[in-house]
Amino acid sequence: MSLVESVGVGRGWACDTANVADNTFQWLIRQVDGRMIVLSDTGFHAAEGDPANLKVCPRGAWQDRMLVETVLSMLTLVCHFKQVMHRGWAYFQARLAFTMAAFHVLAQWHGYSPTRSGFVPLSIAEFSL
Repeated sequence: MSLVESVGVGRGWACDTANVADNTFQWLIRQVDGRMIVLSDTGFHAAEGDPANLKVCPRGAWQDRMLVETVLSMLTLVCHFKQVMHRGWAYFQARLAFTMAAFHVLAQWHGYSPTRSGFVPLSIAEFSL
């Protein structure tokens, strides 16, 4: 799970194995309560209740979530993120940390230049090898 700010910069992340439910990461969402809302798919909803800043988005709602998909797409293209095949969990976590740090540096390379509507276009394609 990654918390991505409106300009595409991550504000926190955590990971676990594929057999762990998404709502396990609600502790991370609670850490940014009062500073940002978190848009998620329905997998992050918990029967016991959700953090106040979690906005569960049914399919097609809150198109702002597309920013997360854009960031994932850029990480796939430039950092080959979907081709990670580490044998040890610590190595995978290190690769994830490195990838997030590299993304922050590359996304801010030319600074943020918002459009008139406030949208900040992101691109790290020029760094693709």
